[in-house]
Amino acid sequence: MFSGIIESLGEVTLLKKDQSNLHISLHSAFTQELKIDQSIAHNGVCLTVVEISNDVYTVTAIDETLKKTNISLLKEGDKVNLERCMKLGDRLDGHIVQGHVDQTATCTSVLESDGSWTYTFEYDAWQNNITVEKGSVCVNGVSLTVVNSKDNSFSVCIIPYTHEHTNFKFIKKGTIVNLEFDILGKYISKLMKKG
Repeated sequence: MFSGIIESLGEVTLLKKDQSNLHISLHSAFTQELKIDQSIAHNGVCLTVVEISNDVYTVTAIDETLKKTNISLLKEGDKVNLERCMKLGDRLDGHIVQGHVDQTATCTSVLESDGSWTYTFEYDAWQNNITVEKGSVCVNGVSLTVVNSKDNSFSVCIIPYTHEHTNFKFIKKGTIVNLEFDILGKYISKLMKKG
């Protein structure tokens, strides 16, 4: 369980294919605090630590994860949004994030507006995922508020702190991002279809 508040940026140091899996090694500021079998969100994707060596740790993404997320697009040197799982009793500063990405989206525009940024993303509507105005969405692991909600697109506004401390500063038109839609919204949507 995560909150969508990014702790740190990690840097991909090695990518190693193993049958249909991908082992991803990353340098992070908190590697020394990690342990094997710990869950960490990588651009919003929950992956398990399988190896630790000095200031580099390794996680493994299986074929299902590679097909559904932007993890398969990573290259050595890429910056990844990192968040360790919540501790019981912590404040929930973002929203409830599972680390289970629903689908990817493509950035269709980035507008800078006197110190803040508006990013617009478009996604395939075939999975029936929805956003609502002023609702929550997780983009590359970052908990954000939806503006300009449409059937297959939405925008988010980014403050300078988020721009500087996440990989949003590297997102441009055409960039593919991970989306996790609000879990409460998904349950309500499913119930409405049944009733």
